[in-house]
Amino acid sequence: QVQLVESGGGLVQSGGSLRLSCAASGRAFSSYTMAWFRQAPGKEREFVAGVAWTIGRTDITDSVKGRFTISRDNAKNTVYLQMSSLTPEDTAVYYCAVGRGLSDPRARKYDYWGQGTQVTVSS
Repeated sequence: QVQLVESGGGLVQSGGSLRLSCAASGRAFSSYTMAWFRQAPGKEREFVAGVAWTIGRTDITDSVKGRFTISRDNAKNTVYLQMSSLTPEDTAVYYCAVGRGLSDPRARKYDYWGQGTQVTVSS
């Protein structure tokens, strides 16, 4: 079992920045990815970014490239999502997830999920 706890969400003005954190505890797979997804009201959950833990490879969806960065702290078993130049379209609940192997944009490929943290960007 893996437990994931997200933090760092909140209300920010358009153009602002936030950093989300996701701390993992428990036993994961031998090869796994920690990823961020987001879900806006009335929309499907979408992949934002992922990092393959053992090799450090990162993947970021095109819509946030250049604005969002994913990073990790191995010692703390924590993954971060640094978000900048935020727009109202980034408003969503952001979820941390763990799945086997490399990053995959399909939510169903992930086995463990955090409770989510709300990010609201005002115009």
